Amino acid sequence: MEKKALSSIEKNYVKTLSEKEPKWLAEIREDFFYYYQNLDSEVSPLYSKYSDISILKPEQIFLSRDHKPSETFSELNHRIQEDKSGIFALHVGDNLNSVYVPEELKNTGIIIESINDALKNHEELVKRFLTSNMEPTEDKFLALECSLFNSGIFVYIPKNLELKQPITIINTLDDSGISSVARNIFFLDESSTASITQELYASPNYDEKVQQTYFELLETHIAKNANLDLVTLQGMSHKNIHISNRKAFVDRDGRINWCLGAFGSSFSRYKIDNLLKGEGAYAEHSDIIFGNKYQAFDITADLTHLTPNTRGRISAKSVMKDTAKSLFKGMIKISKNAKASESYLAGHAILLDKGAKSDAIPGLEIETNEVKATHAASVAQMDEDQMFYLMSRGFNKDSAKRIIVDGFLEPLARRMNPKMRAWINYLIDSKWEGRSLILKTDQIMREMIEVEEAKVVDIDLFEKHYKYR
Repeated sequence: MEKKALSSIEKNYVKTLSEKEPKWLAEIREDFFYYYQNLDSEVSPLYSKYSDISILKPEQIFLSRDHKPSETFSELNHRIQEDKSGIFALHVGDNLNSVYVPEELKNTGIIIESINDALKNHEELVKRFLTSNMEPTEDKFLALECSLFNSGIFVYIPKNLELKQPITIINTLDDSGISSVARNIFFLDESSTASITQELYASPNYDEKVQQTYFELLETHIAKNANLDLVTLQGMSHKNIHISNRKAFVDRDGRINWCLGAFGSSFSRYKIDNLLKGEGAYAEHSDIIFGNKYQAFDITADLTHLTPNTRGRISAKSVMKDTAKSLFKGMIKISKNAKASESYLAGHAILLDKGAKSDAIPGLEIETNEVKATHAASVAQMDEDQMFYLMSRGFNKDSAKRIIVDGFLEPLARRMNPKMRAWINYLIDSKWEGRSLILKTDQIMREMIEVEEAKVVDIDLFEKHYKYR
């Protein structure tokens, strides 16, 4: 297997990636590679001041054109068997290892394929997305992902199809140390509905001299009246790096509700863009980030309103422990054509230890009137009065911190469905107790799901109760 350090990759490497691809794609790769080589890691000098992107060492990141990943590591196999009960895809390293679609859905027109197979089998459909929407000068790593991708998954939900079953996609890096560059595209055609869960893992075996990284460009295209719920749970090994550009293009009356739970890796950088292109479009994005030890998280979340009567909401909550760090950057942009739009952006963090750190930089760019836009940010130390109160009631220091964290996250968690809340609680509990970050339907998970489902019943009973005047 031939491998090459990211720091030594040149134009010839890009050409070899596109040897068997259409000419139009080879040209796109070359154009974007030029900008990858010439752009700074941060476009804004303000963001550069706070960024930890220098953690990334290109000379320690290795790519390969002919990498054949090994089997999944044993700890993940149990989770794979659980997820195979529904619509399922397993992506290991650069390869889509398996896809399962129930028999009753195979004739509906749904497509779940590797990006390479989709290019061969549905070139005109895939070309729509690969030839538009991306601006090479926008971000250095977006340019990298557009030029060097050698893997990824393409999901197409046809018109008027309402999927009752969720789609589960497991992405994992293997123990070879080879990094992966993925181009993931999810397209919901008109009046379709789907729910997608993306779980990100990596082998616990690693080489101290290698920075195994998952570079990812994730595009979601929401057509007229389509509806997508998208959940990403990142539980990679504490030595891995995750660099992800995420974009939602939402047409008229379309809706996307996506949630990110970031728990693993040594460094994670997420750049999330919500582009509301059609009147009545709606986007909601929720982030829960929990860092400990020396972890660093860099989150950018933007809302761009391009047409009238669009609505968007971004909420991020970070919990930093030990010497972990987080940076939240967000921007609401309302164009001059986007009258009667509403937008909300908030980033809040709580620091559990004196060595932890967090910064928040929200902003507004509004080019018209008759709109509503709100942004908020806060970073707070652990409240000593709350700690004293809880410890005076018999809780030890660690348990008191956990209760305060649960209270801090609860307002955001309430906007999620019961299963998502249970997953988030499970991963927080696993990290707090030093367990693996791989989801597992064990007794702990079952009890958490039961609790969260009971909460919904309680809320329903309360809301339907008669109000006496």
